Amino acid sequence: MKKFLFLILLVSLFLVSACTNGKTQTLETIYKDAKIENIDKVVIQDGSTGASKSITRQEQINDFIALIKDIKYTPQDNQETRVGWRYGITLFDSERKFKFTLSEIDNTYYDSNPDIYPIVENYYKQLETEEK
Repeated sequence: MKKFLFLILLVSLFLVSACTNGKTQTLETIYKDAKIENIDKVVIQDGSTGASKSITRQEQINDFIALIKDIKYTPQDNQETRVGWRYGITLFDSERKFKFTLSEIDNTYYDSNPDIYPIVENYYKQLETEEK
């Protein structure tokens, strides 16, 4: 029985480590690996209200991407499933899209450096102000 439990633990650890490549990457590298090259629309969704803001003007898209593309993402050691998120972002490249939250990309949890949260929150609030 102990061997069986040990085997399950070992396989579980292997699967968790296989899900994360363990290396730090920029956000730009991550979305370009997903074949997102020419971003023509960005949607930012507030996780607490469900409201979302779309960015379709190329100048605004470029400004937002310039703010976040060089942020470094490092996989967290703890990959246990979590509930909820602050902001979700979807990048569109024609018909292709890349969706992520501030701390999760493709079912992997990350730490961002610098912290992406205040950058996205400030930009989102700026979009709200422009709408009024």
